[in-house]
Amino acid sequence: MKNFSTAELIEGIKSGDKRLLGKAITLVESKKKEHREQAEELLKEIMPLTGRSIRVGITGVPGAGKSTFIETFGKLAIQYGKKVAVLAIDPSSSLNKGSILGDKTRMEELATEKNAFIRPSPTSGFLGGVANATFESMLICEAAGYDYILIETVGVGQSEVLVSDITDVFVFLKIIGGGDELQGIKRGIMEMVDVIFINKVEDENKIRAKNTKVELMRALHFLPSKEKGWKVPVLLGSALNNTGIEEVYEKIQEFIDLKTANNTFDKAREKQAEKRFDYWVQEYILQQTKSESATENFYEFHKKNASDLKSNPSTEAKAFVQKLLKK
Repeated sequence: MKNFSTAELIEGIKSGDKRLLGKAITLVESKKKEHREQAEELLKEIMPLTGRSIRVGITGVPGAGKSTFIETFGKLAIQYGKKVAVLAIDPSSSLNKGSILGDKTRMEELATEKNAFIRPSPTSGFLGGVANATFESMLICEAAGYDYILIETVGVGQSEVLVSDITDVFVFLKIIGGGDELQGIKRGIMEMVDVIFINKVEDENKIRAKNTKVELMRALHFLPSKEKGWKVPVLLGSALNNTGIEEVYEKIQEFIDLKTANNTFDKAREKQAEKRFDYWVQEYILQQTKSESATENFYEFHKKNASDLKSNPSTEAKAFVQKLLKK
């Protein structure tokens, strides 16, 4: 496989070359030292081209129809003259860390669109199903001129929190009778969402869907408002039948307009970057630690104590950090 120079990758990103766009994302996903150095150089150069998209997080339990929703929503946005990038976070194979769902096979129509780019990214074991380099991949897509960056989670664990931390608007997909009825929905998710879409609403379950909508709206009434002046809409529809999707599109734009008017849009973007800074501080400290034999020895010592259950892992971690800082 050819190694592309930073200049070649940047030119490819600017020109909208999907192949080079994919190569650039592969680069930022790599943990190899030489790749990280080139990735940092690349990201530094493209930063002036970033920040012009709407970043949309999409979550929901498995089976909620996230991929169908994204495909229908993406095609609608393209009809309005927008370019759409999809970063679909696939659960990783525990054997080879590869992507096991293959989102391009689940979004066949969107994948053929000239103004769409779909990138399945394996989680590689990263917390909660959000790939390590999703934020950086998003910046690359923005630099390539994509207007909407849609980030799909696997809908488990802490993925909702992590996606909420790097997006401008958070959409929660729900289905009737999918095991996530009101009493089963975590309060934390409800506090994070900006738009709720009850999917797979057909004639036979329309009454149940409307009842669920009332229950959700009642629950939302008791939660603090995430954005001043915003009442989280609960919308009904079917992504498969292309009903209700346009209303979601409009509500997302309304929400972004409100954040802009409230002067909270840019502040939220700043917080997103700060959280990534904190993440990379921890990552680079750990890398530096493992690269020096003196610190690696007591790193492995405390790690072994934790794995052998000789001590609480957090106690061993604290002891290691204290030694590291003294050194």
